[in-house]
Amino acid sequence: MVGISQAQPIAIMTLAGPRETSRGEELGKEMHNFMAELYPICRSITGAGVRETIRAIRKRIPLEMHEVPSGTKVFDWTVPLEWNVTDAYVMNREGKRVIDFKAHNLHLMSYSLPVRKKMPLRDLRHHLFTLPDHPEWIPYRTSYYKENWGFCLRHADFERLRDDEYEVVIDSTLQAGSLTYGEAYFPGEMSDEILVSCHVCHPSLCNDNLSGITVAVKLAETVATRPRRFSYRFLFIPGTIGSITWLAQNEQMVSRIKHGLVLTGVGDAGGITYKRSRQGNAEIDRAMAHVLKHSGEKYVIVDFSPYGYDERQYCSPGFNLPVGCFMRTPHGDYNEYHTSADNLDFVKPTSLARSYELCHAVCSLLEDDRVYLNTSPKCEPQLGRRGLYRTVAGQQEKKIPEMVMLWVLNLSDGRHSLLDIAIRAEVPFDEVQRAADSLRKGGLLVDIEKT
Repeated sequence: MVGISQAQPIAIMTLAGPRETSRGEELGKEMHNFMAELYPICRSITGAGVRETIRAIRKRIPLEMHEVPSGTKVFDWTVPLEWNVTDAYVMNREGKRVIDFKAHNLHLMSYSLPVRKKMPLRDLRHHLFTLPDHPEWIPYRTSYYKENWGFCLRHADFERLRDDEYEVVIDSTLQAGSLTYGEAYFPGEMSDEILVSCHVCHPSLCNDNLSGITVAVKLAETVATRPRRFSYRFLFIPGTIGSITWLAQNEQMVSRIKHGLVLTGVGDAGGITYKRSRQGNAEIDRAMAHVLKHSGEKYVIVDFSPYGYDERQYCSPGFNLPVGCFMRTPHGDYNEYHTSADNLDFVKPTSLARSYELCHAVCSLLEDDRVYLNTSPKCEPQLGRRGLYRTVAGQQEKKIPEMVMLWVLNLSDGRHSLLDIAIRAEVPFDEVQRAADSLRKGGLLVDIEKT
């Protein structure tokens, strides 16, 4: 199912209340600055770059760093050897580095084996990767689970290579170590959890990697300072192998996860794309669809498929967790994906801020969703004597709020949540919540969790 929002913008629901435009601009710049701090770090699925990234995150939120030894069995997978790189280059006869890892870390294929040899261009070509259609961009390539080595470069630079002998040096190590991930946990009134997950395994790629990190960090910063009904868990993990490892080591407690989001690609200028959980109609799916419908944003909602990011691990049939994926332009649908063009200029501060606001709005909705019971269910109760109805019949300016109250009263039968009512009445959740608060104060609703 695909939906395109045509609604007018409304004040976004957040735990902190509506956000002003100036504050949104300031927030976007703050998040973009943090991204710039992380941008130069050479990350992979293991190694020093992941640790450096997690240490930078830990300066902003309380974060526990976990190390899982190489060789650890995690379901059908094995934690790989740890990879680190000090330097890598291709040098011509004149001693000039024609490809230099230190100039841009995308120049080296991730998990490249150590190499030190001289070879002619005809042999070197088999280890070079370019993008002929985008001759000024450097591609991003990996070889995590098959021993290999390689360099990536601009196609324009490749065409300038002479038929000559070159010195190839990759000063890397691939040895027993560990897989590193970061985890932040914020306990709430309940043990039921909201999970937020993002990957930390890409080098200098801003949208596909760093945007998810910055939005998750900002969300965690906010959650840490607010009263919480749910507990929250934030995971900063290497893609695929990280989520598999976390699930394997925490299988006994995943039943606590009641709602979840994977955040990725949330900084480009495109509209929002939300990928439903495998369950298809989980509360997180319905909450996100509702928030997007009333957000004023262009958006698309797509069904789950077992391809993409870590949602496919959380939603594997043995777990089937209610975890969706929140992004903007899907991976592979923009030319800059997995190239050096996915840089700091490609990611927009306003997109980061708005992505954060929408995710925050969903968390706020989940926090405030309740199931109530109408204490006067036989026919409509008299609202006027409780000060809940307009004093002069025929006035139209309060018609919508009163209609919302009638919806809340009619559907508060102990089976419908406020979100159910908002969806059925086709009104923003915050209007339903305000109506429910008024009716509760008037003695017409009781929270079934407290009865």
